[in-house]
Amino acid sequence: MMEQEVTLMKGNEALARAAIRCGVDGFFGYPITPQTEIIETLSALKPWETTGMVVVQAESEVASINMLYGGGGAGKRVMTTSSSPGVALMQEGIAYMAGAEVPGVIVNVQRGGPGLGTIQPSQSDYFQATRGGGNGDYNVIVLAPASVQEMADFVDLAFTLAFRYRNPAMILSDGVIGQMMEKVVLPPFKPRRTDEEVIKECPWATTGRTKNRKPNIITSLELKPEVMEQRNLHLQAKYREIEEKEVRFETEHCEDADCLIVAFGSAARIAEKSVELAREEGIKAGLFRPITLWPFPSKALAEMAKGKRHILVAEINAGQMIQDVRLAVGNEVPVSHFGRLGGIVPDPTEIVEELKAKLEENGK
Repeated sequence: MMEQEVTLMKGNEALARAAIRCGVDGFFGYPITPQTEIIETLSALKPWETTGMVVVQAESEVASINMLYGGGGAGKRVMTTSSSPGVALMQEGIAYMAGAEVPGVIVNVQRGGPGLGTIQPSQSDYFQATRGGGNGDYNVIVLAPASVQEMADFVDLAFTLAFRYRNPAMILSDGVIGQMMEKVVLPPFKPRRTDEEVIKECPWATTGRTKNRKPNIITSLELKPEVMEQRNLHLQAKYREIEEKEVRFETEHCEDADCLIVAFGSAARIAEKSVELAREEGIKAGLFRPITLWPFPSKALAEMAKGKRHILVAEINAGQMIQDVRLAVGNEVPVSHFGRLGGIVPDPTEIVEELKAKLEENGK
């Protein structure tokens, strides 16, 4: 029904079009800059007329995440998108989904904060995404796209991981990737699953069909502490499995590098140019880019860091991922941070100058 295309579009638009092609059953969202093009694109394309995909502008972010909880609990591929303050409002619902083991995809096109902040891009929701964000001991699978192509590609990947582990998954983008335009190859069309396929794939779901089985009950509530402890232990075992099997990262020019720049998302795009500029000046820099922010590629980074002179963590925030970097490499390598705040996106030359300054401080 929809042929593969190569076209120029914004990251937000690419994600919306990919959702239709990936067999998503429902979208529930609320407008907020800089992600509003997602719901606008879906509204313009009217997928309910072609694939049957439901698109609802909810009355609030709180409503949209609870719609996600309901749709995911029925075994449907459902997603919501928002930006930083809106995702903050969703945290209770995300914690409920994690506790009840309900799959679903949340997209955060980050903007500057705290509070209402600015509509300009930022990466300051790293803690919120990778530390749970809501109450209790839980984790959300977090993917960080660094291109418009990955905005499209990560939709199906996020759903695959969410259903494989019955866990919420988040695509943590930002205003740079959401608003920038690049060529993109949209994914091939995947039809929505039939009700019979949903029942087969999701025997735990509340599908309304209870023939030959007891009713399924999905809840995060348990009043008996000994039962709740066992449920939590089950979740922790699941998280350890995800940490073992689902780590993703990329490296560039690391084979002969004697110092590393670690960056994710749009900052990694900038750092890629910084590595090129540094090498032109005789500095053997390499780029380590985490793709999964949770689970964080700690073991791979620790191995890559061996023998390096310095690690510079480049982020568009005050310093958040640097904590995971320091936990990964310990005291073996000096680690420092460079970031811009308030919606200001750093220039590649700024990162190079900071790296040079740190190398001089180290006396090397």
